[in-house]
Amino acid sequence: MLTESTDDEQIIERVAALDIGKAEVVCCVRLPSPVAGKRRLQEVTTHSTMTGSLTELANRLVELGVERVVMEATSDYWRPPFYLFEAHGLEPWLVNAKDVRHLPGRPKTDVLDAVWLCKVAERQMLRPSFVPPRPIRRLRDLTRYRIDLVGARTAEKNRVEKLLEDACIKLSVVASDIFGVSGREMMAALIGGERDPKVLAQMARSRMRAKIPQLEEAFTEIGVDMSRFPTPGHLASWAKFAPGVSSSAGKDKGNGFTGHGNRYLAKALGDAAAAVGKTNTFLGERVREALVPSACSAGRATSSPDRSCSSQGCRCCPRSNTTRTTRWSRSTCSSWGRVSA
Repeated sequence: MLTESTDDEQIIERVAALDIGKAEVVCCVRLPSPVAGKRRLQEVTTHSTMTGSLTELANRLVELGVERVVMEATSDYWRPPFYLFEAHGLEPWLVNAKDVRHLPGRPKTDVLDAVWLCKVAERQMLRPSFVPPRPIRRLRDLTRYRIDLVGARTAEKNRVEKLLEDACIKLSVVASDIFGVSGREMMAALIGGERDPKVLAQMARSRMRAKIPQLEEAFTEIGVDMSRFPTPGHLASWAKFAPGVSSSAGKDKGNGFTGHGNRYLAKALGDAAAAVGKTNTFLGERVREALVPSACSAGRATSSPDRSCSSQGCRCCPRSNTTRTTRWSRSTCSSWGRVSA
C-alpha cells in the first residue's frame, strides 16, 4: 500500500569542494542566490598547490562565509589544503572517494568532479572521515616515525649478521649480541682491515673474555681463496659471463646462453667495464673496440676494422661458422642486429 511522505531537503547554504591533484586544485563554491527561490550561485576556480596560492584560496573562502569545505582523500595531497583551511577557521571535511562515485555515462574532468562533489556535499549526502586533531597528529607522526626507525635498525642488524655468515664469520654463535661493545669494536676492526683472529678475539670485554678461544675459532675463516679458480676464464665461467659452447660435426649449436649469474657481481663488473672504457689503457681500448662497430666489406657492422665479412661467413652475423661471442647493441649488423665482441 502506497503512503504519502514529505521530504524536507536540508541544503548547506555555503559550501565548497576541492578536486585535488599534485600540482593544482579545482575549487567549486556554491552559495545562495540573492534572488528568491532555489537558485544557487556557483564559482569554479583553479589554484596551484603552493602554500601561497592555497592561503589566498582559504582567505577567499573565509570572505564568502563558506561553512564547509569538502575534499576527497587523494593520496597525501589532501594534507596541505586540509591543514591550511583548518588553521584559517574553516571546517574541512575529508571524505572517502568510494562515497563520491561519479554517475556512469557522464564525462569526467577535474572541473566536473569538483562541481559534482560540491552538489553532493551541499545536500549532506557524505560522511566525514576521522582526522585527529593537531596535537594527536603530531604525536602519531612521532611514534610512527620511531617505529619505522626501529624497523630499519633491525633490518640493518639482520643484514650485518647475514653478511658475517656469508663470510663464514661465526661471531653470532659466540656472542649473544654482536652489537654490544665488544662486537661493535671487533666489526670496526674488521672494517679497518684487521684479519688476525687472535687480535680480534682479544678485543672482548667483560664476560666475553671467557670466550676468547671460541672467538678465535669464529674468526679463523676470514678471507676468500681465489686460488680455487685455475684461470680467469674459470672465474668468468663461474660468474656466468662465458657463453656455453656446444658443437657437433664442426657446427655450433645453441645460442651461447650464459645462464643466470649473480646480479650484484654483474652490476659491479659492468660498472668496472664502463670505467675502464674511459681510460687510455689496453683494457680501455679493448672495451672501445667491442662497443664501436665499423663497416665491413658486405656493408655490415663489425667491432674491428680487421674483421672481414662475407655473405656466407660474416663474422658479425650468427650464421658464421666461426665461434665468436655476440652481444645485442643499437649499433648493429644490418642483417642480424648483433655486433661481435
